[in-house]
Amino acid sequence: MPDLPSVEVPGGRIEYDDVPADTARGDLAPLLFLHEGLGSVGLWRGFHQRIATATGRRALAYSRFGHGYSDLPQEKRTPRFMHDEAATVVPALCSALRVERPVLVGHSDGASIALLRAAAAGSDATGMVVLAPHAFVEDVGLVGVEQARRAYTEGDLLTRMARHHRDPDVTFWNWNDVWLDEAFREWDIRPELPAITCPVLAIQGTADPYGTVAHVEAVRDTATGPVELLVLDCGHAPHLERPDVTQRAVTDFLHRIP
Repeated sequence: MPDLPSVEVPGGRIEYDDVPADTARGDLAPLLFLHEGLGSVGLWRGFHQRIATATGRRALAYSRFGHGYSDLPQEKRTPRFMHDEAATVVPALCSALRVERPVLVGHSDGASIALLRAAAAGSDATGMVVLAPHAFVEDVGLVGVEQARRAYTEGDLLTRMARHHRDPDVTFWNWNDVWLDEAFREWDIRPELPAITCPVLAIQGTADPYGTVAHVEAVRDTATGPVELLVLDCGHAPHLERPDVTQRAVTDFLHRIP
């Protein structure tokens, strides 16, 4: 989606799609969508727009540096890239586009960024929906990341990614190299989750190649605020593989958020 508007944040310009609120529901907290490790605004496949329509809320989705048609990152990512995104880019984006007290909606790496943002000191998150979040590094997830590398170098993943990203090599290797970095094995955000006090809906597929239900259970068991779990018979993308039940669950959850 190269024709999307962009906004300046620390590190460059990032593309975004801003779906306005229903004028009659303008008092509701807006939604901020944070995409998966190889995702972008376009790769939400319209999910953010459908949720906006169903709830009447404003919905803002953006592509991280090196994703979609946002600027390329100025330096290579480190194992703290999700912490950095949560601490720097997310608040800068919200300030620039006047997104106050958002409900964070994240998928995969984006869900982990949402968890870290909600756990940060001074966070104004009103609520959170996390789809297939990562709370720690799990061996089964690393196997999935290794399989993705083979699909990129030997299969058609490069061709498919080239349809959605300015530089698919940057997008892929910035994600894959970090996840397979030996130093990343120590990545674990469970100690930070008790700082989350807002309501959370956590959704996980039972056939997810990147993680098990242990991650949403970690959110349930450590976050301080109320956490609802929804476990579905699907893979890594519940909103695409089980769209009806996922949209219904998210919409019902949001109807209970101020």
